[in-house]
Parts: sequence; C-alpha cells; structure tokens
Amino acid sequence: MGYVGSYTWQLRQHVGSELLLMPGAQVLVIDHEDRILFQQRADSGLWEFPAGAAEPGTTFRSTAARELREESGLQVEESDLIPFASLSDPAVHQITYPNGDRMHCFALCFYTRRWTGTLTADPTEVRQATFQNPAEPPEPLQPQTRAVLNLFTAYRRTNTFQAN
Repeated sequence: MGYVGSYTWQLRQHVGSELLLMPGAQVLVIDHEDRILFQQRADSGLWEFPAGAAEPGTTFRSTAARELREESGLQVEESDLIPFASLSDPAVHQITYPNGDRMHCFALCFYTRRWTGTLTADPTEVRQATFQNPAEPPEPLQPQTRAVLNLFTAYRRTNTFQAN
C-alpha cells in the first residue's frame, strides 16, 4: 500500500506530527547460511528489518507478511512467521521520523526461515537490502533494530519469548 492512503497517513491528516501509539510488526528473514535480511531506509539511511504499522482489520501476522512483501518483494505464509519477542519500551521504540512525525510503536517481532520470491527492495522505502551475519550487522543500525537483534539473540539462547 505504501504510506499515502494508509491508516497512519489518514491519522496524520488530523493530528499532524503529534505522538501516535501504533501497533505493528517486524520480521527477521533468516537464510540457509543463518544470515538475516537487513534493509537500509530510504529516508534516514539507517539499517533495519522489514517492519511497519498495522492497518484496520489486520493481525500482527498479516501486517508482518504485508510489510515484508511491500518492502522486499519476498512473500511468506503467515503460518511460517514465528513470534519471538515484543518491543514497546518507549525509551527504545518511540521514533521521530525525519519529517518530524512522532510515533510510539508496539511491535510483535517474528522470524521466518521460509519464503518465496526474489529480493527486490521498494525504492520508495528502501535504498538497499542484504543478508548479513547478525554478529556483524550493517551500520548505522536504527536503535530499534539493535534492540530487536538483542531480543532475538536472547530468544535463541533461552528459547523463551522476550518482552520489552
């Protein structure tokens, strides 16, 4: 869908750049070499995972699948998305975008090892995308991305859902 016309865009028409509370999802796509998909934001140049805000009538899983498809061209079955963490700490997940819009995000974080399609970054949102060893992520990382990467590392170590 993109930003224009989205639920968030519609809200912004009424509240401007005021702080919004927004549910959303993030997806870690893991390839056969245990590398994770990172993408560089077109607006800030920071690296992140495919992610985005929920739309009315959607679920966390459908949001994750939609955002992955829109931003990377990759498709995933919702049943192949495994939840591993939530991120809501305002000290980490309150974002001020380059245009001044402010958002406190509440994200459910998923990972997947199964997808189809060819990696094709959406140039309106993503400068470039690459699979990278998670121990050596591309820099500079968006702070939320580093937090999610740390949550995923803890999840892999403990096999316990992580809440932040």
